[in-house]
Amino acid sequence: MKLPSRSKSYMIPEYSLTGDLLSFLTCNLQYRYQNKGTLPPSKPVQRWFGEFIHGVLEEAYLEWDLNNKQFPWDWKTDIRPIEDMIDIRLQVDGLYPYDEDLFYSLLNSDLTADELNEHDHKKLASARAEKAINIWGPHLFPLIDSTEILIKGIRNMPNYEKNVSRSNYYGINGVVDVLSSIKINDNLNQSNLDNYNNKIIEFLKKDPEFRKRIANYSDGDEYEIIIDYKGMKRPPLKSINKFNNPWENHRQQILTYTWLRRQQEDSKPIFAGIIFYLNELVPSKEDLLLIQEEIANDLTDDAIDYSKFANDIELIMNWSEDDKAPELSEEFKIARSIRIINIDKEEINDSLDRFDSVVFNIESSLIKEIKGCKIQEAWKAESDERTCSACDFKTFCKNNSVKNKDIKIP
Repeated sequence: MKLPSRSKSYMIPEYSLTGDLLSFLTCNLQYRYQNKGTLPPSKPVQRWFGEFIHGVLEEAYLEWDLNNKQFPWDWKTDIRPIEDMIDIRLQVDGLYPYDEDLFYSLLNSDLTADELNEHDHKKLASARAEKAINIWGPHLFPLIDSTEILIKGIRNMPNYEKNVSRSNYYGINGVVDVLSSIKINDNLNQSNLDNYNNKIIEFLKKDPEFRKRIANYSDGDEYEIIIDYKGMKRPPLKSINKFNNPWENHRQQILTYTWLRRQQEDSKPIFAGIIFYLNELVPSKEDLLLIQEEIANDLTDDAIDYSKFANDIELIMNWSEDDKAPELSEEFKIARSIRIINIDKEEINDSLDRFDSVVFNIESSLIKEIKGCKIQEAWKAESDERTCSACDFKTFCKNNSVKNKDIKIP
């Protein structure tokens, strides 16, 4: 009797919006080593802070929701214990802040929260966490319907070829930081949250596209807003890296989240996305230098009316790296920390086509490598100088944009 041969295993590749799409666009080869080769970066400061600020805000919301704690929160008694709890979680995952001045921990210390001084309070990560909670918390937390929502979808594999492509489908997944469900009342230009003097609602009302959208819905209808936190400064409208444009990538991320959310049965119409760039609340000197460069080269977006912040612009442009950081107005920092992204059906389709294109490039590189192609020939190494400077693989990367200086031996 002839036994049937075992069929080949069937696998649907899974891709995430941040872990795959944004990482691949930053640098194809770096993505290969870190994501497919499981070689984590030796200095994951950016990842640490992103995980840290997401965890702190989620725990702060749960604390507010449970105890209805009034704002502002005290850093030592209310926020510091949450920071320590999140820091312990990150250490379990092997994530530590690289710069000792970035974060103060009570771990392995005889100090208590009451004994921390003003200098400890001003460490960058803690200062940003405190500002994020006390500036946006009173307006964001009442809007929250759900947090950390895993959303998934499936699409046809782009340019599928039988016996060549790994699968005829691929999966998309992402995690929405915050989902807000808002109900429109009798006045279409108002929200049922007006009594809170809600800054987020005010920013939405000022957006002309958003106003048009709610005008088409009647009283009683509910709509959703997708909210995402970014542990970074507001990116420029035009990127100096021709291979990677964070401003556009973040818009594509929200649009793709919208498509994924619409696949779920309990979803409501999604009117907008909001991104919070939390570093803007406490900019570092490096952030200020980049903002200075962007203003000088007209790389800022037009969502902010910079003519209203002439004093802040003057402070930034006259500031020198050796000087103390300028005292920027709270209104300026708030305006730069929030971004409204309007939802359009055609733009959603464009974002999905773009995701398909990225998946096709990843799959093509994987197939080349499976067939015996060398890693650096199968994956492109194209990025900006800043990314290359911080890359662990620059010493053997053929296309490193940071040229190593010749060492002269006397």
